[in-house]
Amino acid sequence: MNALELHALYKSFGNVRALDNVSLSIPAGSRTAIVGPSGSGKTTLLRMIAGFEFPDRGRIALQGNWLVDETRAVPAHLRNIGYVPQDGALFPHLSVASNIGFGLSGDRAFRHRRISELLEMVSLDESMGERWPHELSGGQQQRVALARALAQNPGIMLLDEPFSALDTGLRSSMRKAVSKLLSDAGITTILVTHDQAEALSFADQLAVMRQGKLVQAGSPMALYRHPVDEETAVFLGDAIILPAWVEGDIATCELGSVPVLKPRRQGAAQILLRPEQLTVVTHDAAESGPYSVGRVTDIDFTGSSCILTLELAARTTAGGEQIPHRTLNVRNPGINIPPLGSTVRLSTAGEAHVL
Repeated sequence: MNALELHALYKSFGNVRALDNVSLSIPAGSRTAIVGPSGSGKTTLLRMIAGFEFPDRGRIALQGNWLVDETRAVPAHLRNIGYVPQDGALFPHLSVASNIGFGLSGDRAFRHRRISELLEMVSLDESMGERWPHELSGGQQQRVALARALAQNPGIMLLDEPFSALDTGLRSSMRKAVSKLLSDAGITTILVTHDQAEALSFADQLAVMRQGKLVQAGSPMALYRHPVDEETAVFLGDAIILPAWVEGDIATCELGSVPVLKPRRQGAAQILLRPEQLTVVTHDAAESGPYSVGRVTDIDFTGSSCILTLELAARTTAGGEQIPHRTLNVRNPGINIPPLGSTVRLSTAGEAHVL
């Protein structure tokens, strides 16, 4: 069953088309991440789900009930949707406990008990309830904002880049903690982020937007390995895109013969490989192959790993076409790094994707 259904949403601001025929299904209990470059429409879409914006055309249904259609538009406060903004947006004049309990109904004893439950749920000590927002760290403020959103028992939780202001280590731990918390609670979650790695690790459904359109949606692994086009491939991570000739399920390119999975076309094409699919081994001139040899021209050492820049030699195809030399960036472990200027051999793992 789908918790949320978006049908053919359109939205313009003046002459700018923010959303252009966007349709998406959000399964109940799932975690969906919406990604895209600035101006792609992802935040507009999230605000439309929350009820802060309304579409020019289109329909939105929550758990089978229409929130927006041709005749109605349910206001934000009646949608039972939780929302955590990028900066937390805590009330500075209220204590942590009062922030979490803001809008809670019931008597004082019930409110106190519920606030204590929520503090425990987001892994904050009950004594934190007496503090003021400015006395909290960035990660603690985000936990309080999440607890405040959870207080209303929302049917869906919306997260608008909630980890972007945190440092790298805290961002990762917060993402894992929030993901587990929402999964354990069975709450359908939608995350908007500009961080592709964050989206890939957080979500079980990924939606890529560009220029107001939904370009592709599916599992993170499927989109990473089989993007719909070159722009999506590059947006989701480092990509090696090579011209190739496809016959059957084999692509012939500068790296030799590479298997491809269910190619979209035969003949001239472009293929995608991710850097982790390439392995660098020390090259012996006696065992050189015509397409798999490269020279190390740069080493970017980052500790546990490094990025090697390899220059492939120019070559002539069987048809007489001149292929100029090409540079590739390949990931390599931080040990056994080939020296600068050395010649190495490349091997590929897995299948290439035909764009």
